[in-house]
Amino acid sequence: MRSRFASDRQLTVRMVGVIFMLGLLYVAFIALLIVLLKSAVLVVVIIAGILAAQYWYSDKIALFAMHATEVTPEEQAHLHGALDRLCAVADMPKPRVAVADTDLPNAFATGRNADHAVLCVTTGLLRRLEPEELDGVLAHELSHVAHRDVAVITIASFLGVLAGLLARFAMYSGMLRGRRGNPQVAAIFAAVMAASVTVYAVSFLLIRTLSRYRELAADRSAAELTGHPSALASALVKVSGEISRIPSRDLRTAQNFNAFFFVPTLGRGRSMSHLFSTHPPLQQRLDALARISARLGERD
Repeated sequence: MRSRFASDRQLTVRMVGVIFMLGLLYVAFIALLIVLLKSAVLVVVIIAGILAAQYWYSDKIALFAMHATEVTPEEQAHLHGALDRLCAVADMPKPRVAVADTDLPNAFATGRNADHAVLCVTTGLLRRLEPEELDGVLAHELSHVAHRDVAVITIASFLGVLAGLLARFAMYSGMLRGRRGNPQVAAIFAAVMAASVTVYAVSFLLIRTLSRYRELAADRSAAELTGHPSALASALVKVSGEISRIPSRDLRTAQNFNAFFFVPTLGRGRSMSHLFSTHPPLQQRLDALARISARLGERD
C-alpha cells in the first residue's frame, strides 16, 4: 500500500528479520511435533486452523475482547473528521472506526491489511485529549497500518499463541494420561510441553524486541505527518499518567492487547523490565520526539 508515510527501512529490516527467525523456529517446532505426536495431518490441521482464525478474524476478535463497536460519522463526527483529514494527508485508505466504552485511555489498530484495518479508541481517550493530541495518537495508529506492522505482529504472535495452547494441552493431557498408568505417553506429552514452553519464550522475546522498535517508528511517522511532535508527547504523558491511576483489576483484559496499544497498560504499582516490555520506556519516546521537534523547528 502506498501512502505519504515515509518508508522506514530499519523497521522493514527488523520485521523481515524477526519473521525469518520465527519462521525457522516454526519449522523446527512443527517437525518436532510431528515426530512426537506421529501425526502430520493432526499437527497441520490444528496449526492451519489457528493461523487462519487469528489472521482472518484478528480485527473481530480484538473488538469483541475490548467490547468495542464500530461507529458511523453521525455517531462520532469529530473522530471521523480527524481520521478523514489525516488519511487525506497520508494518502491512504481510511480504516473502519470503533469505540470501546471504557475509562481506560488508549487506542489500537488491528486487521490483516489496510483494506481490512480497524482503528479503535476508547471513550476514556476521547474525553481526555485535546484535538491536536488526538491527531497525534490517530496518526500513530495509522502509521502501524501503513507500514503493515499490524499484520506482521499478528502473524508473528501466532507461534507464541500456538505454543502456549499446546503447552497447556500437553500439561493437562500428560497429567491425565500419567494418572492412567501410561508413562510412555505421559513422557511424550511432557516433551511437547517442554518444546512448547521453549518456543513460546523465544517468540515472546523476539516479538517484544520488534514491538518496541515499531512503537518508536510509529511515533516518528506520526510526528512528521502532523508536524506537531509536542502534541504527541503531551498525549503520551497524559495517557500514561491516567493509566497509572486506574485500578489494576480494570486493566486485566486490556493487558492482553499491550502489543497493539498506544501506551501499555501496566497498572498501578507494577513495572516491567525493558526486556519483557512491548513498548519503549516513556522517557525514551519523549526524548525521540524532542529530537524530532528540534529538527522540524530548524526547518521553519
